[in-house]
Amino acid sequence: MKKTKRALLVIGLLLTNFHLQAIFAQTEVMAWSNITGVRVDGELIDFESSLRVGDFNTYAEPSKKEWQRPLYHREGNTQEVRTSIRKVRFTQKVTDIAKSHTHITIEAQSDTTMNQAAYFCISLTPENYSDAKIRVRNKKITITSANRQIKLDSDKPLKTIVKEEEGNRVIYMVLMPTLQKGTSKKVEIDLYATGTIDHSDANIALNIKEPGNLFVGFGGNFRLQNPKNDPKVIDYCLKNLRVAYGRVEFPWRTWHPEENMDPVEHAQQNGLPVHVEKSMLMAKRLKEIGMPVILSGWFPPFWAIDGKPEDYKQGSGVVAYRLNPQKKEKIYKSIADYLVYLKKNYGVEIAMFSFNESDLGIDVLHTPQQHAEFIKEFGEYLAKLNLPTKMLLGDNSDATTFDFILPAMKDSSTHKYIGAISFHSWRGCDDATLAKWREAAKQLNVPLIIGEGSTDAAAHRYAEIFNESTFALYEINLYTRICAICQPLSILQWQLTSDYSLLWGDGIYRSQGPLRPTQRFWNMKQLASTPEEALSIPVTSSKKNINAAAFGNIARGEYAIHLVNNGADCNATITGLPKDIQTATVFITNTKDSMTPSTVTVKDGKVQVHLPAISFITIITEKPIYNY
Repeated sequence: MKKTKRALLVIGLLLTNFHLQAIFAQTEVMAWSNITGVRVDGELIDFESSLRVGDFNTYAEPSKKEWQRPLYHREGNTQEVRTSIRKVRFTQKVTDIAKSHTHITIEAQSDTTMNQAAYFCISLTPENYSDAKIRVRNKKITITSANRQIKLDSDKPLKTIVKEEEGNRVIYMVLMPTLQKGTSKKVEIDLYATGTIDHSDANIALNIKEPGNLFVGFGGNFRLQNPKNDPKVIDYCLKNLRVAYGRVEFPWRTWHPEENMDPVEHAQQNGLPVHVEKSMLMAKRLKEIGMPVILSGWFPPFWAIDGKPEDYKQGSGVVAYRLNPQKKEKIYKSIADYLVYLKKNYGVEIAMFSFNESDLGIDVLHTPQQHAEFIKEFGEYLAKLNLPTKMLLGDNSDATTFDFILPAMKDSSTHKYIGAISFHSWRGCDDATLAKWREAAKQLNVPLIIGEGSTDAAAHRYAEIFNESTFALYEINLYTRICAICQPLSILQWQLTSDYSLLWGDGIYRSQGPLRPTQRFWNMKQLASTPEEALSIPVTSSKKNINAAAFGNIARGEYAIHLVNNGADCNATITGLPKDIQTATVFITNTKDSMTPSTVTVKDGKVQVHLPAISFITIITEKPIYNY
């Protein structure tokens, strides 16, 4: 009986916590402390806060993605971020009190003395605040525009300065006017946000007469780093997701640690090193499922680098190693031996090869010209061995480093060895930049692959953020935009292991409870439900806050329309489907729904669906069968 009562108590607490999050999860807080707005009935009353240290007349360093090393934690309806900027330690707590009402607590402690200040800032973009009136009176700040109203009430007067920065108006609230070692300041702010809530209908139009590139489906990275937790996450993902493309590690340093050894002979006589064998078995497992496999290298053996290991500066566990140009033949043979061994002993022909993020040097560093030369020379080397493996052009650290691929694109002798173009989606994915990558792939007539998909390369440092609905929403927004603009062959999630895991519990990032899917998992499962062998379909949305991507297997009459509603709930009319389609299944994922299905009627190529607030919605014209 006691056990039953205890169990009921635990369930009750869990339900209470869920209820709190469902009611109060309104304020969008980034893991580095910036508040990006408050949601009211799903509508984002947008602004962006930041913590800054410096001189506002010259430069004040802001809290910013990947700039500091913050810690993120949620406790019920309170989100807490601890971070440090220029030796000022901040603790920021953001508590959702009620609809439109947020309480902010900021504590700042200086570990240095210098003639600089610490600030809490609010940045306002012209889109919703071009006509805004800002009033500062004692402890109150009010911001009023045609469709936004924000009020900040502080527990103490704060010197406030308003200035223009890059087209935005920024409100500086001075927390500490000068920094004195050992001094601290605590400020309490009540923030009230309201505005126009847009429930207007959306029109989503497909153009099935002009299909684009093939989308083979959702993919994943399988770089093995955690022997304890990786297997259970991999098993769950491969069992419950349709994974169409894979990427595994080439453990080069472990495969060939000493220059004068023969790694193949050593493997035949002594067996493979454990990590090498597991990496090869991972590739085999993916290949047996039926997916192409990319092989990417991180750590080169020290004999292959130009110079000595101690000559290189190490930062955050990353070292950008240059390869020794005098040892090209040995390097090419070492990699090729791995490919041949993998084919001969495990039956895996690797589709494409790359050095991971060689534009940045994680951990092999190439200049753009060296990258082109490697593709040409190593591609030719493999061709002479009758290996089908092609080169991955780019595999860049993010979308911003587009120019890295230009020398190879301009050198026609590289083209026959290029299997696909690739970038990683961590940064710089504005529409114009994404379009450049699409056009590059079109120019070479090869597919575009997102080699690593997600939004924050530093998120493993504050892993609790993976459970936040805001993180899940940002990620699926990005993927939907990439699908629509880039028309990729696949997006390879980083990762489908315990690293950046789509699952939680059972020790993943020290989490408790049973192993279970997160909202991010259901988003990915929903995206992965796209029909096989589908082509990208042009699609437009009449509402800016609804991102849309569409795919269709025209021969089978199977279509998928993916919609991300970033605002209040509304109705949508989808047009342009084939006239003979009669029914469709609608799947919804958000904080309370996990790919929840319903059936709707399609008539004359038109279907009407309800889009819940801040949700990922997928409409599929043939009802899939899922085995959970």
